[in-house]
Amino acid sequence: MLEASLTFAFVILSLALLLCVYRVIKGPTLPDRVVALDMLVAVAIGLIAAIGIYTGFTLYVDIAIALALVGFLATVAFARFILVNAERGASQPNGTASREQTAVEEKVS
Repeated sequence: MLEASLTFAFVILSLALLLCVYRVIKGPTLPDRVVALDMLVAVAIGLIAAIGIYTGFTLYVDIAIALALVGFLATVAFARFILVNAERGASQPNGTASREQTAVEEKVS
């Protein structure tokens, strides 16, 4: 029963991995890509956990935890990047920030 469950999990997680990669490539916007990358990390964690169950090595649990931490930090960094770019784009009518405003924002950061 465990073998059948693991086979099913590998198939479903592989399909999810392919769909996430498609969304990362296709887009259409940067936030969509960031969400797809976050989901890609979650699917990779699931695959690592399934491999750990399949092989019986407990080291895979540590790898999955480390990947979860790195994925979380990457998602927060991408979200901050999107927020800063959105604020800069909204500050000017044509979507570009002035030199003075950019210099002030760099001093604040």
